[in-house]
Amino acid sequence: MNVYRYLVMAHLLGASAWIGGHLVLLGVVLPGARRAGSVAGVLEFEHRFGRIGLLALVVQVASGALLATRWIDDWRTIFSAPTPAGHLIIAKIVLLALIMALARHATRRVLPALTATTLGRFAFHAWVVTALSVLLLVCGVGVRTGGLVP
Repeated sequence: MNVYRYLVMAHLLGASAWIGGHLVLLGVVLPGARRAGSVAGVLEFEHRFGRIGLLALVVQVASGALLATRWIDDWRTIFSAPTPAGHLIIAKIVLLALIMALARHATRRVLPALTATTLGRFAFHAWVVTALSVLLLVCGVGVRTGGLVP
């Protein structure tokens, strides 16, 4: 099996862990925390998932950078003469930057001040990160399949 296939598998595994963890947070952990009126479950989940999620994100960034070189021959021309794959890769880079900024904000500002009354703000934050992550996945599928428009 060639290196490209291993990179794709690592990238997909990272995406599965990242998006799957956020879906568990949104579908199981947050509703339970809201019902209980306690943030303990959210903080515990974030503490445990944070390590896995960060590793998944690192795997995605590393494998994604290597995979992008397959679609971009010369990175100096990505803005001057972008291809359809180049447009999607630029979109993925922008989405990744937004996700990383939100993740930093969550760990530095939102989680340390999390209370039952600020749980809604955290939930909104989690929904935005999850939506951006799904868009990242959609762009990745577009790169691999030749675009998003038939």
